[in-house]
Amino acid sequence: MKNDLIKRILPHFIAILIFLIVAVLFCRPALQGDTLDQHDIVGWKGMAQNAFDYKEKNGHFPLWNTNVFSGMPNYLIAMDGKSVLPDITKIMTLGLPQPISFFFLAAVCFYILCMSLRTRVVVGIFGALAFAFATYNPIIIAAGHVTKMFAIAYMPLVLAGLILLYERKYWLGLAVATLGIYLQIAANHPQITFYLLLVVAAVSIAYLVSWIQQKDWKHIGIAFGLAAVAAIAGFMANSLSFLVTSEYSKATIRGGKTLEITGNQVVAKKTTGLDTAYAFEYSLGKGEAVTTIMPNAYGGNARKQLDETSNVYDKLEERGVPANNAMQIASSLPRFWGDAGSTAGGPLYAGAIVCILALLGFVLYKKPLRWALLAISIIGMFMAWGKHFPGFNLFLFENFPYYNKFRAPSISMVIVQLCIPIAAVLGMQLLFFRDKSRELLKRDFKKILYAVGGLFALLLIMYLGMDYSAGFDNEIREGYGRNGNEEIARLIINGLKEDRKAMFGGQLFRTFGFIALVLAVLWMYMKGILKAVAAVIILTAITFIDLFVVDKEYLAEEMYRPKDEVTAATTTKDAIDNQILADKDLHYRVYNAGQERFSASDYHLSSFHKSIGGYHPAKLRIYNDIIQRYLTGGTDPQQILNMLNVKYIVVQNPQTGQPALIPNAAAYGPAWLVRSVKVVKDDVEELQLIGNTNLKDTAIVQQAFAANITQPQWDSTASITLTKYDNDAIEYTTNASTPQFAVFSEVYYPYGWNAYIDDKKVEYVRTNYILRGLSIPPGKHTVRLVFEPSTYKTGSTLAFTGSILILILVLGGFFMAWRTRYNKTKQPGLTKTVDITV
Repeated sequence: MKNDLIKRILPHFIAILIFLIVAVLFCRPALQGDTLDQHDIVGWKGMAQNAFDYKEKNGHFPLWNTNVFSGMPNYLIAMDGKSVLPDITKIMTLGLPQPISFFFLAAVCFYILCMSLRTRVVVGIFGALAFAFATYNPIIIAAGHVTKMFAIAYMPLVLAGLILLYERKYWLGLAVATLGIYLQIAANHPQITFYLLLVVAAVSIAYLVSWIQQKDWKHIGIAFGLAAVAAIAGFMANSLSFLVTSEYSKATIRGGKTLEITGNQVVAKKTTGLDTAYAFEYSLGKGEAVTTIMPNAYGGNARKQLDETSNVYDKLEERGVPANNAMQIASSLPRFWGDAGSTAGGPLYAGAIVCILALLGFVLYKKPLRWALLAISIIGMFMAWGKHFPGFNLFLFENFPYYNKFRAPSISMVIVQLCIPIAAVLGMQLLFFRDKSRELLKRDFKKILYAVGGLFALLLIMYLGMDYSAGFDNEIREGYGRNGNEEIARLIINGLKEDRKAMFGGQLFRTFGFIALVLAVLWMYMKGILKAVAAVIILTAITFIDLFVVDKEYLAEEMYRPKDEVTAATTTKDAIDNQILADKDLHYRVYNAGQERFSASDYHLSSFHKSIGGYHPAKLRIYNDIIQRYLTGGTDPQQILNMLNVKYIVVQNPQTGQPALIPNAAAYGPAWLVRSVKVVKDDVEELQLIGNTNLKDTAIVQQAFAANITQPQWDSTASITLTKYDNDAIEYTTNASTPQFAVFSEVYYPYGWNAYIDDKKVEYVRTNYILRGLSIPPGKHTVRLVFEPSTYKTGSTLAFTGSILILILVLGGFFMAWRTRYNKTKQPGLTKTVDITV
């Protein structure tokens, strides 16, 4: 009995050890204490620094962050949560440092999926390495897209749990599905979760069709019922994040807009999601889909330039352009010739052998699962094309629930990244490990030749039929044409096209080599020269080496730096910071007037100061309108800066190129009393009027809030003073002999901020488009603004309850699965064999 247990466990232990070893080898500097310089992570740490400082002082994160965009909910940046669950991700990754943990986790989760499909261990190892080291993963890891990588890693775990349920492994399936769904949602990347749901729907439909044909109604009820229980538990345990994000999204650019801004012109325009131009900005060029099998067909690394080996250089030199000048021109031109930013800096390479085996899986595997994987892969590719396939994608954007909340359509290629390795392992299992596999392989060999021949023919047609133009060619032509160098422009364009054709042709030849390799291995297995396990090991080793070499282009060892150097960007103050921090006023803001404002690079000021800038992919809509209308255009922003209490402006010294500090003595302060309130009809009028109104004397409020306004009676002796400033609670004292109207230099956010006068709750109003205003009666009063969102409290309670449910379902499911298996080993006659995957 003990020996049988060891025999069953040992292969899986070896597989896990292989995943660990290859992950460590690929990310070796991480074990030496170095870390990646991930710009998104550095930027996030800058945005979150205020929250971490607050937690160090108070023992918990604040609910409101004052250092980003003049204030926004902090639970969109960093959040506490109450749970009975341990850090499951840390357990599953063995506490390994990033990025080792990413690759290890992705491999383990996909291996579990392979085991749920009942593949051999060696096939599972092949699939796990192929999925974990698909080139998109190191690309996004290098950029710092941590939540996206975790969400991708957990995709196969969710699918594994569902397949176990569908294959009647009810207890084990319930445990794995519950765990997978919980971790997938907890990764907090809704776009990846959305794409996973599409895969789940396709696979579920494939199973459902088979069950309906068999009239297996009982199993349909049990399988879908348990899947629903797992989903409810997973969502419930993550309800805090889900509820606050859903609530916040309604007030952001992802929740739609009420007006359109073009320069100084503002017109009413009602939408319910992102603008299509913004949403489809990062669309995959149709031809770029071939990078799944040919990594450098479109130039590979988007950050690499041409060199002296290029045709551009040769043509310029032949024309008589000096070598230095020719080299300067060539090195200014990118190798990548797809859509700018369409693939996040590199190809979507899944591995040539993986794609070839997936093709064979689609051709030879006869179960309905293949149609589900093929159909959803095609749909995912269509979605990735975005603006290049407008009819299809505009229909989805306008009609599919939640689809208009997402941007960067190219991300939907993660569907293909998941489905291709699944098809590959099904194909590999079928080719090498089905009964009478050699005889059946001989029978199917002609089909295999037709399939790979058709693939190569398709790629060859692309090679011969493309004109190798790129979107930026016109910019080159116009740029040199303006300087009277039309002939140079023509030479450059012609040289670029020859370089692109050469790159595509080289990748075509490379693919032919891999096709020949796969056919050779299959032939040797068919002839008995290779055993099945040996053939799989050879294909696995070559696939990993191939992916390893390509991946290193995007996650090279030189990208690692000592940890203290990376953290210095958000922890080291410069002279400007120290000069600002010398001001001990309770509340003022800082504005970065440089070119990087409101971009991913605008994080430094947020690390130490209350900045009106920063970066977040889902800015508050009203704040984004202010940025578009007044802070990034040609309009004088002085009134806006004053009402935002900008006391210091950081600019670049034109002589030295170094940052310089300009004090703004005109800032209105944390709160002020106005002489009058002007009521306007809508957003358009309000946004336009704040640019040419003396906001120190006049507040602008929309008609919708008029019922909560008392027109002030000017009192020259009246005062309002800030006495306490905390992230979640702000306190003022007022003194006046007549009714007053106060404007607070705090961002208006209707979901959780409450106002109190002498501890009595009162209604405040949106003022000056983005601020808060409040009518105050005569006399001496204490005014408090408190952030106490009910959604956060409700979500916390539900999430805690959900964590208990997750614990019960996961532990209970695993225990019952073990008990069922144990009982069956005691009664061998009860063991039932079930065909895999419908």
